[in-house]
Amino acid sequence: MPAHAGAFVLRDALLKLGGTTWTNQVWVVNLVPDTPIQQQRTLVPDGTISDVDSATWVMSITGLQDYETSGLADYLADNAGDQVAFVYAPKVGSGKAQWTGTVIVVHPPIGGEQGSFAQMELELPIVGEPVKGAQA
Repeated sequence: MPAHAGAFVLRDALLKLGGTTWTNQVWVVNLVPDTPIQQQRTLVPDGTISDVDSATWVMSITGLQDYETSGLADYLADNAGDQVAFVYAPKVGSGKAQWTGTVIVVHPPIGGEQGSFAQMELELPIVGEPVKGAQA
């Protein structure tokens, strides 16, 4: 087994929403499952009844607020409520893993802290679940 076990540094990534690449305006992208788990202990000392439901997914994004030059924040604001296709690849390269699917666009925050870049953190609901594939 290789010493690094598939570890990589997140850089040279790709984020596309609605066919446009926004990689230069974000620094965090996570595809996050929310998996409901139900457990009930029974009267037997080691007894439990367990159920795992299907996950719902969100795309978590942290990036710049750019409302002036047709930036991602402006795109999200203009398309809030729409369903758009996404592509996310943690490492760009032929044959490397990527995930695709559809997100529901939500309006980003407006504003921030004095003396700092105006940033946005938001979650876009994913319709269904992301599909893993390989980059061409």
